[in-house]
Amino acid sequence: MRQRELSGGAGIQVSQLCLGAMAFGTEVDEETSFAILDRFVEAGGTTIDTANCYSFWVPNGVGGESETVLGRWLSRRGGRDGLVLASKVGSGPGAHGGAEGLAPEVIRTQLAGSLQRLGVDHLDLYYSHREDRDTPDEQTLATFHEAVTEGKVRTLGASNHAAWRLAETRALAEAKGWTPYTAVQQRYSYLLPRPATALPEGGHVHASDELLDLVRSRGLTMFAYSTLLWGSYTRPDKPLPEHYQHPGTERRLQALREVADELGVTVNQVVLSWLIGGEPAIVPIVGVSSVAQLDEALAAVDLDLPTELRKRLDEAC
Repeated sequence: MRQRELSGGAGIQVSQLCLGAMAFGTEVDEETSFAILDRFVEAGGTTIDTANCYSFWVPNGVGGESETVLGRWLSRRGGRDGLVLASKVGSGPGAHGGAEGLAPEVIRTQLAGSLQRLGVDHLDLYYSHREDRDTPDEQTLATFHEAVTEGKVRTLGASNHAAWRLAETRALAEAKGWTPYTAVQQRYSYLLPRPATALPEGGHVHASDELLDLVRSRGLTMFAYSTLLWGSYTRPDKPLPEHYQHPGTERRLQALREVADELGVTVNQVVLSWLIGGEPAIVPIVGVSSVAQLDEALAAVDLDLPTELRKRLDEAC
């Protein structure tokens, strides 16, 4: 699997696919999680994404399970050499029923907890998991920069931020001489939700055209989550959510099926290849519950879409 340099000047190389570990320790048991992780690394994958809050919302979940399983796997593996570990803060349950936010004490406490659960002394990439407009940006950004200068974090990212907020916080950090957000993580796939619809998943923010333009023009690195729409591209038992039901969806699905048939590959592989080879190039985060599902995704890294087929996909709307 090829690697690409993460923006931000930290010298970090990330793999074409990022393994999403959200379900590890809750919906995916530890034995299966270890098998998936082993296969991902065997295939040349290096980049693993988690968060302090995964997965408090599932039955019996409290948050931190994913990081704990990853920590046990890293211990069994004998360390984190060759791996890029990313985690997040800001979306865990807060004291008053909302999200925990990005106040300095939250960032410091939650970072310490993530490092402890993972059994490492630093993260390669640390995200602001969602916006916190109740905490002054100066406080949040100064605390993230503090984590970088202390060696606990190598570089920073922002997830689920509006494009204008990302631009604003980057400008503030640069003016202060602090580490700016240079990685972006947003919901994105080939199919697009109905315009002006509110996503029902709390905290999810879909990548807008403005955000993609910002990523492209400023040379940022974009990671995309929910890339395969929870199996809805291929599984009859996983119908597309209602907010994807609009005329453009069927035209795009038809184009996807035609391209997959012509190339003799799966629709999921076409989606992942379309993301990897697009402009801007995107690092898809794939969350799987079996090695077989991972193997299907891994095959997409060797799939180069011919120009005419990519154009057909791009122009279906």
